Amino acid sequence: MGDNRRLAYLEALGVDVYVRRSLEQPCEPEPPAPAGEMGGVAAGVVTSVAQVSPESVLDWEPLQQRVSACTRCALHATRTQTVFGVGNRHASWMFIGEAPGADEDKQGEPFVGRAGQLLNSMLGALGFNREDVYIANVLKCRPPGNRDPRPEEALQCRGYLERQIELVSPKLIVAVGRIAAQNLLATDTALARLRGKVHALGPRGWPLVVTYHPAYLLRSPGEKRKAWQDLLFAKQVYGRIEAGERLLP
Repeated sequence: MGDNRRLAYLEALGVDVYVRRSLEQPCEPEPPAPAGEMGGVAAGVVTSVAQVSPESVLDWEPLQQRVSACTRCALHATRTQTVFGVGNRHASWMFIGEAPGADEDKQGEPFVGRAGQLLNSMLGALGFNREDVYIANVLKCRPPGNRDPRPEEALQCRGYLERQIELVSPKLIVAVGRIAAQNLLATDTALARLRGKVHALGPRGWPLVVTYHPAYLLRSPGEKRKAWQDLLFAKQVYGRIEAGERLLP
């Protein structure tokens, strides 16, 4: 990736680029968290991706067809179309958001519009194109008015997401935003306390890290530096995984 392109991505993330600095170092790091939290493994192994579902044996095409025809919850009555997922189905990195918005509902693809453009910049800052990773949502249908997903809706979609994770078999999952993180990890812990840790997801113990949702960053641009720290942490974690380091129990 060219230097000019990388600088454009960093500018989109609010990272000062007029001073040359290593991309391996976060900007203005926050005070260290208590011992055993930042950079460590979150206590406990979360098994939210654990239940056997009718989708557990489906390959990509029948899985996508089942999602497209899904009527398990009331959201099917208000959607324009389902939003399955997009990207490299053999990716090492998987990004999971909460639910489709209006743009996604129209186009049938996750993370489009302004939030999608910022996510693309976040990926670019990591050295990825959008096609290099796999992107999905907890919900496959848009909640009316872009409200938060309800627990029963996330439950009905869970099997689809579980199967997507199994099929991709990523080395690292990035939960994008508070709602996605809390649903995936079955917790009501604040996002601030979920960041900077490696979480174990499901019985397979998929390594998962958490960052802010691009839509939130558009509303709160002052938090972009923290998002950059999260990306650097994710990159560090991935490097440790690639080196064969055991991160989780």
